[in-house]
Amino acid sequence: MFVIFCFLLMIRVGHSTDDQTFETKSVAAQQHATLECPREKLLNSDKLYWIRIISGHQPELLGRTTVLDDERVHKTPHFTTKQENEIFILHIHQTQINDTGLYYCIRTSWDSITFLRGVFLNVEGPQSFVYRIIQAPPSVAVHPGESVSLQCSVLSDSEKKTCSEDYRVHWFRAGSHQSHPSFIYTHGDNKECGKSSQKCFYSFSKKVIVSDAGTYYCAVAACGEVMFGNGTKVDIKSKFRIFSW
Repeated sequence: MFVIFCFLLMIRVGHSTDDQTFETKSVAAQQHATLECPREKLLNSDKLYWIRIISGHQPELLGRTTVLDDERVHKTPHFTTKQENEIFILHIHQTQINDTGLYYCIRTSWDSITFLRGVFLNVEGPQSFVYRIIQAPPSVAVHPGESVSLQCSVLSDSEKKTCSEDYRVHWFRAGSHQSHPSFIYTHGDNKECGKSSQKCFYSFSKKVIVSDAGTYYCAVAACGEVMFGNGTKVDIKSKFRIFSW
């Protein structure tokens, strides 16, 4: 039965015949969320389920109960389902960004499946005051011994700042044989900003050798978060030419 109504869920997502049975709900990350489903008391063996569908994952059963009065509480560290009066409750403790998805309450009987309530839950995380990082150029080719100059533009909105410290700009390099970027430089206060100070420019220059080839990333650390730019690929050309006769 569970496999059957999981399949029905997937083909019915996004459709509702009654606007009162589907809603959207937004909560901030780390807050609790409570979803309610009507529970009509019937003298039969029908069951109620809370199901969650998250993009890229299989449908997940979060809790179940009967339409008859049942005082049992089903609890995990993250979810609690229980009956209260004439409703079936799903409580999500300290929501996380990956809790965003579709939540369905379903009633099943021996010959039918009824969709009682659908909720699209959107869990919102804190928005950083640094909202864009632009690197230029996207790629560059130089010879060993020559200098390469990379630029990074940081766009920010001080009104959305949630900490007292200013952001810091760092540079990392990912070589072709490296599993992760390596740290190479941190900017001090040597930045060039526009009149509004919402867009600041940072430049990084160095003389290169053959082993300096790779992708260089501008990274901004702000209020406990680290954001990376799109990267600049640096190719090192050989100074030697091969002549064929």
